[in-house]
Amino acid sequence: MTKETKIIVGVLAGAALGATIALALSSDSTDDIKGKVSDWFCDLLDSSKDKLAGLADKASGVADKVKDKIAEIKA
Repeated sequence: MTKETKIIVGVLAGAALGATIALALSSDSTDDIKGKVSDWFCDLLDSSKDKLAGLADKASGVADKVKDKIAEIKA
């Protein structure tokens, strides 16, 4: 991804998050809208946690490989 694409994605994600929070906290919105937004936000958080866990596993695997390569070079 280019730098500009990352910026655009970040701005859009921030706008979506802001709109979601505004709807969730709004006293004028119905319980149905609040429930749907809340469910969507929880699903988003769950999928983000899963992706971060996967990235952490990959990073750990790469770190182990680097550590092994360094041990081979020293030996």
